[in-house]
Amino acid sequence: MFTMKEKPLLVAKDHYLLKFEDFKEPSAPGQFINIRVSEGSDPLLRRPFSLFDHEQGVISCVIRAVGKGTELLSQREPGGIDILGPLGKGFTIRKGGRVLIAGGGVGNAPLYYLARKLAGSGCDITFIYGARSREYIYLPERYREAVGRLVITTDDGSEGTKGLVTDMASDLIGRERFDMIYTCGPAPMMKALAGIAGSTPIEVSVENYFGCGIGLCSGCTIETADGRKRACVDGPVFDGASIGWETMPD
Repeated sequence: MFTMKEKPLLVAKDHYLLKFEDFKEPSAPGQFINIRVSEGSDPLLRRPFSLFDHEQGVISCVIRAVGKGTELLSQREPGGIDILGPLGKGFTIRKGGRVLIAGGGVGNAPLYYLARKLAGSGCDITFIYGARSREYIYLPERYREAVGRLVITTDDGSEGTKGLVTDMASDLIGRERFDMIYTCGPAPMMKALAGIAGSTPIEVSVENYFGCGIGLCSGCTIETADGRKRACVDGPVFDGASIGWETMPD
């Protein structure tokens, strides 16, 4: 049992920042926690959320309220909360070099923790933050402070550059050299980035739904070059070149 001392904070349209205390176990960017959102049996299954940050025993997550479970969690009162984690396999933290991070929507959340860790290891970071529009951009000042260059793209052009994350990434990769690419977001976006990456290594964090989060139900299985893998325990971070993207849901 962990503690949520503050009510969830609205940080963008439908997006809330939650903080949980008493986490003494280490974590890695790209890992997730599985939260029991109700004291009863409805909803029955836990909800998985990536780590937005983890510092001094406090884990934070950014969630998007889109259904009953996340709506309940977004309105939760402070107090004890049943959480499993941190779970899964996180991103590789390289030492130095030039890296490109590209996120879409709520997929930007785990990339903040990643950016902070990469900056601490001496990396030169370019971060492409993609959103539908200005009202969906959360905590931009935190990202700006963490990276060397923050590029914002929005579908409607209401903030930053109008267009898709993949368009901006293609332009940057065509003009500049990167030692590593990291991404999290919708599967079509990550598939396109894996193709654009060429010979540059790319790690992706898949957003499959994790029913149990500990590898028992196999509901999050994906196809890879090394066979079928359970995203909750073998991932959610994978080598982007190894994933059978044609089998991934849109």
